[in-house]
Amino acid sequence: MIDKPRFSLPIRLNHRVLLVALHDIVMAAVSLPLAIWLRFWIVDIDWSPLEAWQPTLIFAGVAGVVFQYTGLYRGIWHFASLRDMLAILRGSLLSLLIFVPMLFVFTRLADYPRSALVMQFFILMLLLAGPRILYRSWKDGSLATGLWRGEDRRIPVVLIGSSLAADTFIREMERSQASYRVVGIIDDSAGRHGRDLRGIRVLGRLDDLSTIVSGMREADRPRRIIVADDRLGGRTIRDLVDVAAQLGISVARLPRMTEFRKEGEASQVQSIDVEDLLGRPQRVLDRAAVMRLVAGRRILVTGAGGTIGSELVRQVAALEPAAIVLFEQSEHALYQIDMELSERFPAIPRVPVLGDVRDPDSVESVFAMQRPDIVLHAAAYKHVPLVEANVGEGLLTNVCGTQIVAQASQRHDVAVMVMISTDKAVNPTNVMGATKRIAEMICQSLDLERAAGRRNSTQYVTVRFGNVLGSSGSVVPLFQRQLSQGGPLTVTHPDVTRFFMTTREAVELILQAAAMPSDMVHAEGKIFVLDMGEPVRIQDLARQMIRLAGRQPDKDVKIVFTGLRPGEKLYEEVLHSAEATVPTPQEGVMLAAPRTIDRAELDRAIAGLIAHAQHRDTAALIAGIAALVPEFRHAPNGQASSQAAAPASAA
Repeated sequence: MIDKPRFSLPIRLNHRVLLVALHDIVMAAVSLPLAIWLRFWIVDIDWSPLEAWQPTLIFAGVAGVVFQYTGLYRGIWHFASLRDMLAILRGSLLSLLIFVPMLFVFTRLADYPRSALVMQFFILMLLLAGPRILYRSWKDGSLATGLWRGEDRRIPVVLIGSSLAADTFIREMERSQASYRVVGIIDDSAGRHGRDLRGIRVLGRLDDLSTIVSGMREADRPRRIIVADDRLGGRTIRDLVDVAAQLGISVARLPRMTEFRKEGEASQVQSIDVEDLLGRPQRVLDRAAVMRLVAGRRILVTGAGGTIGSELVRQVAALEPAAIVLFEQSEHALYQIDMELSERFPAIPRVPVLGDVRDPDSVESVFAMQRPDIVLHAAAYKHVPLVEANVGEGLLTNVCGTQIVAQASQRHDVAVMVMISTDKAVNPTNVMGATKRIAEMICQSLDLERAAGRRNSTQYVTVRFGNVLGSSGSVVPLFQRQLSQGGPLTVTHPDVTRFFMTTREAVELILQAAAMPSDMVHAEGKIFVLDMGEPVRIQDLARQMIRLAGRQPDKDVKIVFTGLRPGEKLYEEVLHSAEATVPTPQEGVMLAAPRTIDRAELDRAIAGLIAHAQHRDTAALIAGIAALVPEFRHAPNGQASSQAAAPASAA
């Protein structure tokens, strides 16, 4: 025999909701006799609230139903906001609109002053909203702060920017347990000077920061500047760090809205990162076009464990590919990116492959078995001094490896092959840059064949850009390591400059360039060049990183100039003087048209270079590279001997 289930409520009642409902119904019941009594008190007429007990009960019942309908009970008092005030307005108005006709039907409004019903609306609003506001103020601590003005031990700070993030920060800092006290706002926006944001005055513009801080009384003098405006560019941030250092103030920023934070960390500030110093305004990307390029396709990434390769893998995995093939020479690097992919994107099929792009059999096997639709070729040797010391290895990877991958893409009908190049390929003074220029020429010649309607159906996309922050051999990790050891920071030359991009931004624009329809931009045989912004002087970068570490350049941490290393230039170029640029539909991406060379002639020259590399004939190899890349001006090897005993330095 089956027992009948006992009766139970379909919804478990929340005692807090019941308390809120009871409060609101009581306030509704109080509002009517209070309004009538107030109206009669004004004209000095004796009246007892007991005379209105029947309409009071009716109104309380009507209000109870209406408040439930409008969702008034569901609001959390601790976070009472304008939305809750609007719910109170709707509930109060609707309750009276229903109650007044009912009262008219039963009493014809006899002995009830009409003005009292109007007064009741405002009294009801006050009775419902007042306790909510007081409760929130009490929970936030702002009520206690307003009533008690003792010594404020919080850290005084100045905010840069009157943004939504600044408003949120100020609101949270009003709590008594907060760590910071906002004493002023600096904002360059027109019409903001002299106005208030939550009671905090906008003191002036960024250019006036030194004057503003110097004129503040000692108790309000800020000990930290907090950037609350994501629109500030890299140059502005760099100037701000310099000014703050002169004032003896540290600089931090609020977490960006796009950054995920743990619960309770919404008000925490973060140190200014190097990316903030070098950052540029966020470009609007055509994500739909990139999604169309990647979604549902099999993607092969060579050099998948490197800085650019691993970021390509991460961004591609978020675009719903059919599968990702990870091709990498380093076992450790392959293991790391494979494990990361398995944790972050477990649903994406992936194939980790240990292999070398210089091995034709290995590359052919991967293409034949995995049948990739898109190839992202990031495998390369990029460290200038190491390639200078190992010319043959640099050529075999950067030139021979690119040729093997490009020709395999042609044989296996790959839709798009993307080759990652470098600004060092422009007027190269080192072997690394010259070999990358030859790699560009390989992809150019194959893409021109496709445009001419020959048997090649693969579109070849070459993307050229400068240094990537945080990459292996980059200046930033070197400076960070030297800072952790107490210095000195080593820079090759006082005037050396470099272009920089964040890894994320570079990869986004790489994918954006690959997604552009070739018939729209007419990119046949051309090279996509990423807008790198303004070059950064490495000495200035070193000094700013020292300041960000809370130390003084040349006092706490020395900067040592070690001299240019073999193959290095004082400055890099992203375009050759003969390369005219053509704009593209994507902001931040340009097209350049370097000189091209006949495919057969190029293949013969490369075959000769490979033979020299295999025979370790460095002199003949460099001469062959110079013949193929006329603008190649190899730096004299004499520079290497003077640097043999010098510590690692950054350019």
